[in-house]
Amino acid sequence: MKKPIAIDKADIKAFLGPGSRFEGKLSFDEMVRLDGTFSGEIESSDTLIVGETAEIEGNIKVGAIILSGKFNGDIAATTMVELRAPAQVEGTITTPSIKIDEKVIFNGTIKMTDPGKRTENGPSGEGKKKT
Repeated sequence: MKKPIAIDKADIKAFLGPGSRFEGKLSFDEMVRLDGTFSGEIESSDTLIVGETAEIEGNIKVGAIILSGKFNGDIAATTMVELRAPAQVEGTITTPSIKIDEKVIFNGTIKMTDPGKRTENGPSGEGKKKT
């Protein structure tokens, strides 16, 4: 598991700036920052940074997300979710670790997962028994 990286020192590999619009599927292997409008799916094992001017609608599956903009949809993060003011979020968040700043607006559901526990046939623990 990677150690948390300070954003100001991070090596951002792609940037979708304010005023830009993108629709579709975005996948990446290194840190990406979005400040524009995005509609669709985002998938990565690394970190997604969503700036204050960003508006995203869709589904996100990432290693970690730091969100300050507007989001509507589902977020699944394998390490952590950080919601920073003035974020406005509607949807479902699934993560082992979450941080929500004061003045963040969140309407939805949070599902906490156990990062060290994996089952072979789903989250219920039912499935193959080890002998």
